[in-house]
Amino acid sequence: MTVRVVLFDLDDTLFAHSRAVARGVAAYRLSHGGDLAAADDAVELARWSALEEHHYHRYLAGELDYREQRRHRARGFVEPYAIDLSSDAAADEWFGRYLIEYERAWLLFDDALPCLDSLAAEIPGVRFGIVTNAELPFQQAKLDATGLADRVEHTVASGDLGVAKPDPRIFAEAARLFGVDPSEAVYVGDRLETDAIGAADAGLTGVWLDRRHAATHDERARAEASGVAIIHGLVELTALLCAQA
Repeated sequence: MTVRVVLFDLDDTLFAHSRAVARGVAAYRLSHGGDLAAADDAVELARWSALEEHHYHRYLAGELDYREQRRHRARGFVEPYAIDLSSDAAADEWFGRYLIEYERAWLLFDDALPCLDSLAAEIPGVRFGIVTNAELPFQQAKLDATGLADRVEHTVASGDLGVAKPDPRIFAEAARLFGVDPSEAVYVGDRLETDAIGAADAGLTGVWLDRRHAATHDERARAEASGVAIIHGLVELTALLCAQA
């Protein structure tokens, strides 16, 4: 296998999104005060994460636009506390204050930059890119803030392209931008179906980053059937790709 390009998912692959969400939610609830601040941390984080998962996938499916999914998340979160976000302006203002706390917690996983350094050292001429199911301006801000912007050549975002992972067209667009055949590109992401199998179905080499060692027997079987390798940290990626070369 010739590897010319290594593509990454951003959130929860290189960028510690869930960690930033947890810190952002906790800090915002504390600043908000009242019953929201006094509620159980684990319960409230689980509620917020479930709302994010549900409404963000509605956005990806075209049911909501980007701003609408944020409003639905805000309204759903405060509903048990009788906080009125019925107007769009109120929901936008509430979510904006949460974003301030979320952005304060932005950081990369400890293995992100060392992984890029290792790949560059071991695979001459390798190039890096991002394929993300999100709006490009928001993701670009993360790249700029964490130093990734200088390390990746192209970022393909579903918000710009109009299709989202696992649609093969988003992976094909990344290969086109780099001027390589899909078989010469590797894609690494934290979601088995959306990232790794989606990439493999598009002709790339798919790698599933299972940081929590949470893969079920069925998931491991589906990964194997799709030719998807499983790693548990980015430190394992260089050795995996060099072994397959």
